[in-house]
Amino acid sequence: MKISIDARGINWYRGTGIGTYTENVLKNLLNIDNENFYNLYWSGENYENFIKDNSKIIMASKKHHRFFEQNYFPRNINKENIDIYHVPQNGIGVFPGTNCKKVATIHDLIPYIMPETVGKGYLIKFLREIPQVIDNCHALITVSEHSKKDILRFFPIDENKIFVTPLAADKKYKPLDKNFCKNELKQHFNIDSDFILYLGGFSARKNVAGLIKAFHKSYENFNSNCKLVIIGSIKDEAKSLLGLTESLKLKDEVIFTGFVEEHWLPIFYNACSCFVYPSFYEGFGLPPLEAMSCGTPVIASSLSSIPEVIGDAGILINPYDCESISEALCIMMCDHNKRMDFSEKALNRSKDFSWEKTAVLTLKVYESLNV
Repeated sequence: MKISIDARGINWYRGTGIGTYTENVLKNLLNIDNENFYNLYWSGENYENFIKDNSKIIMASKKHHRFFEQNYFPRNINKENIDIYHVPQNGIGVFPGTNCKKVATIHDLIPYIMPETVGKGYLIKFLREIPQVIDNCHALITVSEHSKKDILRFFPIDENKIFVTPLAADKKYKPLDKNFCKNELKQHFNIDSDFILYLGGFSARKNVAGLIKAFHKSYENFNSNCKLVIIGSIKDEAKSLLGLTESLKLKDEVIFTGFVEEHWLPIFYNACSCFVYPSFYEGFGLPPLEAMSCGTPVIASSLSSIPEVIGDAGILINPYDCESISEALCIMMCDHNKRMDFSEKALNRSKDFSWEKTAVLTLKVYESLNV
């Protein structure tokens, strides 16, 4: 088969779930599939590792992205007799006018489930285009059983059209020497105490305010002096959280690192006492899996897709209940044996996920259409 993939999201959405997904699935597809040929629509640099015997890079300008999506890509697909066209970024960019089978990855339906947490521009675009994407595609990929149920809830389509391919953590997320990691953070970030870690964005959907309130309720009961470390760029949504910590007199207990380069994240995951992810809704929830891959104990929401990732390898909490989060923090921070038990379970559970498995499942979707 000849397969075209819109790989522009690798650079456009680098550091996000969609960018991570697109990059890792594509890398592994090119490694495991020697029978099919891939045309990769690209934008920007960093394409050298994707030039293989079974692939070709086709450059597209970000400035004129609508022209490429609506005109150039369809013409190129028809001209080169492409069999399958796959758009990984929620299907945005799938247009009619092509003779091939079309596949879209729908990561989540957040604009339908929690529209108040989505920017107005993206909300309008998503609500306008996603029904057409679903109608035009011959197969849909999503990242969890929960997301599949959400798609079926809003769109009355054949469930056999939807395929679940769970995400995975990058190989750099692995157990490292804890003392080494702590020393690195002491030298470079001035973090010199035990700490609870959060990263994953500051949308209201992420419930970081709920975490801060729960930490305020429980931190004086911990067995050691423990900080709450929050990673992420300090922009509009994060600024309100700074105000919350000041109003709760937690300015010295909660550390906002600001933006942290990706190569530091395994260090943070390994150095922390536990990782907390109290989100109200996720299509998958990659940060908890990254933490688990480092052998880090995890506290996470019991809602949406997150239990599919955590299983029984962490403490699941009701994110709407401050007491539930607070109790879980106390268990993790006051019971060393339980923390070590969850650490072992987390590492074992993380081995169920790999990007190679995701790529194999993706290839099976392609093959199911080649009939």
